[in-house]
Amino acid sequence: MKSAPIKYHRATSVEEAVQLLSEYEPGEARVLAGGQNLVAMLNMRLWRLTALIDVNAIPGLSVIEPRGDDIVFGALTRHAMVEHSELVAKRLPLLSTMIRHVADRQVRNRGTLGGSLVHGDPSAEMPLGCLVLNARLHVHGPNGSREIAMEDFYDGPYAAAIEPDEMLTRIEIPPAPRHHAFMEVVRRHGDFCVLSVAVVGDQKDDGTWQNVRIGLGGLSETPVLAHALMEIAEGTTLSDEVIARAAAAVGGVIDPASDFRASAEYRAHLAPVYVERALKAMRTSTPVVH
Repeated sequence: MKSAPIKYHRATSVEEAVQLLSEYEPGEARVLAGGQNLVAMLNMRLWRLTALIDVNAIPGLSVIEPRGDDIVFGALTRHAMVEHSELVAKRLPLLSTMIRHVADRQVRNRGTLGGSLVHGDPSAEMPLGCLVLNARLHVHGPNGSREIAMEDFYDGPYAAAIEPDEMLTRIEIPPAPRHHAFMEVVRRHGDFCVLSVAVVGDQKDDGTWQNVRIGLGGLSETPVLAHALMEIAEGTTLSDEVIARAAAAVGGVIDPASDFRASAEYRAHLAPVYVERALKAMRTSTPVVH
């Protein structure tokens, strides 16, 4: 199956892309970046659009660079750039670990970080990673630019909280905690996950853990930052007892669904198991020196 006939525009600036989006009724036009999700959904006619706005010719949107203590990613940064970036490996090791679980090499060569975030698959790795790392997203529209915290970026599954005439331009990630761990359950390598768990934290000299952040993917309509679990773990030595309590609390923060990969019951059964495993893995991880 192929997409229905569609108009194609190639924008050469953010302002031109926004202007083109504004010329169509809301929802009739979409930005085309890597196209790894969008084109597939058009071909299956799950989406019907009037126009595509290709933004690949816009300069300055495919970068990874330090800005003060933050790391800034252009929205067109390819997954492969993240995967091979020494700066990301050194400063954001969780993202460096998670990116290798994204699909396959062909997809990572074309797919973009911004495209993954805007698409908003609740099982995808990059939305979860950016959530745990407290990313800030910058979008541009007819009224200028605005910043959205990653935790506020989704209204629901596949529903980024940006207007139809806005486009994501960059992602800013602050300094990350020094320890991390990531685990996921997949039917086959590179597939969308049954569930995933990403954790970060800092261990102090007295053995206590601070800045603990725990994210869950594939277990709700959007990636979840598990505040209740984080409160249990924060300020403790992450003893086995504390980790067990945090794992036991996971049922209160998830709302798993059934699909062809797994049932809701199976996901709910696995969730505390993998929260426990991820926290124990972080507890014994080697700290990254920024």
